[in-house]
Amino acid sequence: MAQAARNKKYIYYAKSFYYIEQYAMDTLNYHHLRYFREVAREGNLTRAAARLNLAQSALSSQIKQLEQRLGYPLFDRVGRQLVLTEVGRIALDHADRIFGAGEELLATLQRSGEAMPPLRVGALSTLSRNFQLRFLKPALAMDGVDLMLKSGSGSVLFDALASLALDVVLTTEPPPSGAGFYAHRIAEQTVGLHGIPERMGHASLTDLMTHEPFIVPTESSIRTGFQSLTAKLGIAPRIVADVDDMAMVRLLAREGAGVAVTPSVVLADEIKAGILVTAPFDLEIAETFFAVTIERSFPHPALGQLLQARADA
Repeated sequence: MAQAARNKKYIYYAKSFYYIEQYAMDTLNYHHLRYFREVAREGNLTRAAARLNLAQSALSSQIKQLEQRLGYPLFDRVGRQLVLTEVGRIALDHADRIFGAGEELLATLQRSGEAMPPLRVGALSTLSRNFQLRFLKPALAMDGVDLMLKSGSGSVLFDALASLALDVVLTTEPPPSGAGFYAHRIAEQTVGLHGIPERMGHASLTDLMTHEPFIVPTESSIRTGFQSLTAKLGIAPRIVADVDDMAMVRLLAREGAGVAVTPSVVLADEIKAGILVTAPFDLEIAETFFAVTIERSFPHPALGQLLQARADA
C-alpha cells in the first residue's frame, strides 16, 4: 500500500511538472527576450554575458530556449560574430518596441528620465493642415518631444481618446457629452469664399453665387452655414465638389475648379502668394476649432504648454 501511495504521488508530481512546462511553452519568457536583445546588440555571446553578469553557458542556454519557443534560429554564426537571421531581425524589432514601451511607462509615471512618450495627436480628417501645424508648432521646438499623428472620423478619434490611445483630438466638432471629455476652444475662424482671380470679379454675393461653381467641405458647421446662406438668398448654387479633405479643397481651388467655402487659414499660403483671392463678402459663417482632452492622472507634459500657447495667441 505504501508503495502504491508513493507511485501515486510521483504520478501527481510528474503531471504537475508537465503542465508547468506546457504553460511555460505557451507564454513568452521576457527574460529570454531581454538576454536575446543584449546578444543581438553586442553580436558576441562573451561580451553580452559579461554585460549581463551571466556565465556564457547560461546565456547560451537562455537563447536556445527562446529559439525553441519561437521555432526558428535567431542567429547565424559568422566567424566569431553572431549575425541575426531574418527571424532574429523581426524579434529584435519587437523586443526594442516592448522594452522601449516599458521605459516610456516608467518615465511617464515617475516624470523622470530622458525618455518621454510621444505626444499622440488625433485630427479630424477634414481639419486644415495649416491649422494643425499652427497648433503643433510649439511642440516642434520642444526638446525630446516626438509626435504621433492620426487622422480619422470624430467617432474613431474620440473612442481612441477615451481609451487613452490619444492625448488630444483636434476637431471642429464638439465631443460627445457625458463621456468625460474637455473641449478647449482654441480658435474661431470666419468662413469666406476664395478662388482664382478670374472667378472673383463679381459685384455682389448673389451674382457670385449664381454664376460660379463651389467647392464645399463636408465639415458640419461650414456645410450647415452654407446651406442656410443659400436658403436665405434663394439660390441653388452649383456644387462641383463635396470634399472631406481640406488638402483636396486647396488643390481644387488652386486649379480653378470652383470657389472654395473655407476659413482663410486653409488657403493661407495661396492667398499670400496671390494665387487665390478672397471675396469681400461677409457670409456670417464661423468655424470653431477645439482641442479635446480627457481627464488623466498623468497627462503628457507637453500638452499643457500647447493649450496655453493657443490660449495666449
